[in-house]
Formats: sequence, C-alpha cells, structure tokens
Amino acid sequence: QVQLVEFGGGSVQSGGSLRLSCEASRDISSRGCMAWFRQIPGKEREGIVGINGYGSTTYVDSVKGRFTFSRDNTKDTVYLQMNALRPEDTAMYYCAAARPSSSAPCWIYGSDLLQPGAFTSWGQGTQVSVSS
Repeated sequence: QVQLVEFGGGSVQSGGSLRLSCEASRDISSRGCMAWFRQIPGKEREGIVGINGYGSTTYVDSVKGRFTFSRDNTKDTVYLQMNALRPEDTAMYYCAAARPSSSAPCWIYGSDLLQPGAFTSWGQGTQVSVSS
C-alpha cells in the first residue's frame, strides 16, 4: 500500500500563497502518476493538476497560471505552489497516486489525470482556507 502524506495547508487572505507538499513511497513518485484534488463538503472531488510517469502535466482551467505542480524525485515528494489564492480555492486538498506497471511508467493522459477513479492511493488531506 502506497503511503501519501500531505503538508502545508493553512489559512491565508485572498491574493496570498501557499505551498503544499506530498511525500510518497519511493516506488511511486518517480514513475507513477500523481495528482492533487480538492473537495468542498457536499461536492464532488475536483481534480486540480496531475502528472504522469512521463512528466506530462494537466491542469484544470480554474488554476492555470496560478498553481504550479512540481516533482522532486530525489525526495519522493511532489509540490503544489498556489499563488493568487481566491476564496473559492477554499477546500480540503488531497494528494493521489497511481502505481507504474512493472514494465513502464504510469501512463494516464490528459483530462484522465483529473479523474479520481484513475488513482488508487490517497492522502488524508490538508485544509486550505482563503478569506476575502
């Protein structure tokens, strides 16, 4: 079972920045697919950004130009740098991962990287609150 642990949530004012991090098991982060999702109580989990095992990244339109996803394979960690935060970004943020196969990196492409069903491992979440 892959373990994922998120860090970095908190409360900021509109326009502020936060950086989330997610530490993953060694056999996931470099060749696996990883993604960030967020969820508001009573609503479906929304994919924000995902990356596959070949380094291809997909962002949801609402965060393009404001959020940046990066991966540090030496630390088995992925990051989500969030700038120009808005009150509507308030949510619980989750890190997710899908394992690579034994013969190839994880190949989930495009908008499928933003689908919760594509991922098998989830962190416990970290709360982000943005006040106006």
